[in-house]
Amino acid sequence: MQRILRAGALAAGLFVQGAQAGTVTVLTSFPKELTTAYQKAFEAKNPGIKIEILNKNTTAAIAYVRELPEGQRPDIMWASAPDAFEVLARNKLLQAAPDTKNPAAPAKIGNYPLNDPQGLYYGQALAGYGIMWNTRYLQANKLPAPKEWADLTRPEYFGHVAISSPSRSGTTQLTVETILQGEGWDKGWSQLLAMMGNAAAVTDRSFAVPDGVNNGQYGIGIVIDFFGLAGKYSGFPVDFVYPAMTAVVPANIALIAGGKNTDEARKFMAFSMSTEGQQLLFDPKISRLPILPYSSLKAPAGYPVPQDVAQRAKVQFDADLSENRYQVVTSLFDQMVTFRLKELQAATRAIHDADKALKAKPNAKGTELLQQARSLAYTALVGESNVKNEEFLALFRKNRRDVEVSKQLTGLEQLWATKSRENYERARGLAQQAQGMAK
Repeated sequence: MQRILRAGALAAGLFVQGAQAGTVTVLTSFPKELTTAYQKAFEAKNPGIKIEILNKNTTAAIAYVRELPEGQRPDIMWASAPDAFEVLARNKLLQAAPDTKNPAAPAKIGNYPLNDPQGLYYGQALAGYGIMWNTRYLQANKLPAPKEWADLTRPEYFGHVAISSPSRSGTTQLTVETILQGEGWDKGWSQLLAMMGNAAAVTDRSFAVPDGVNNGQYGIGIVIDFFGLAGKYSGFPVDFVYPAMTAVVPANIALIAGGKNTDEARKFMAFSMSTEGQQLLFDPKISRLPILPYSSLKAPAGYPVPQDVAQRAKVQFDADLSENRYQVVTSLFDQMVTFRLKELQAATRAIHDADKALKAKPNAKGTELLQQARSLAYTALVGESNVKNEEFLALFRKNRRDVEVSKQLTGLEQLWATKSRENYERARGLAQQAQGMAK
């Protein structure tokens, strides 16, 4: 009987190994339209290998890899945020795969390296950040098409803008960080908060913004470029623009250390960077910028050229800086915007009303009160000196499961939430006073 049981156990073990062999698990934040296209094309070319897609947002994906033991991890990490790969590399969770790179790809996009200098992750596509809008919506509401981030602070756009939370979307975090790096911490936050005062919604997932713009729920969306381009090239009544204050950075792919099927995973990575794999990026439902020069591809007429966009861009994105203050930026945004949107909207509406009234009937005291209201509503609760303080930043990188760490962070976030509410209420009151003085 024991011999039979041992034989049965051995057969079961061989079955499990056989079921795993030839299956590549890809951990990604990318939408189904992209992953399905690559899955089908690769499996057709490699009938002995199956691609399994495991979809998680970038923050959850990092936590997932960290928590799994070696031998049980997914094989590939595939996402837009370069700082996410820096986190995995620092924790020794990535494995070099230099044989997967395409030698025809350039070393840099603008001044930004395409691949990790340490060789642990590789640029598979390129992405910039900008503004998409529904052309019919803007026409119906008699709104001009925005061109720059600063345009979105104007009163005519109140209630027409949508963004996703950077704590839930790696691409939105990169967009927010691009503005902060381009404008500087203090001015960048002032502009962001004024833009967010005009927001109709802060969504939980990044794809909810382009979906809402495509169907006319929102007029304007703050998005990564492929969301806007996919809508445009798929036939929706939308358009997209790269503001001057943007950056072009790689969306990366990497081999996870301790994965189950390393050899098969390398083949998928190489395919994604091959000419055939790069051509898939032009699919209207995907609409991403390739890493390969257009001379080796068939690009649609008028399609953005990455090197041209990078040349015009005014931001040289610093992934190390972004990664270093990631938790502070996302937490501060949530406490000042995501969880306090109604209060920020109310303050902004009052500021717009007062500004209009004072332009019609100027009043020096009213103008002074309005300036105070703007300062209260549109100043970050964390100054630039704090985000240069390593001890302050280190607190946010500690394990939140630690009781003492959790207590400190929760207390700080509650303080930000309370102070934000107070500031927005005071700003609204001051703006209403200012408006009253213009009568």
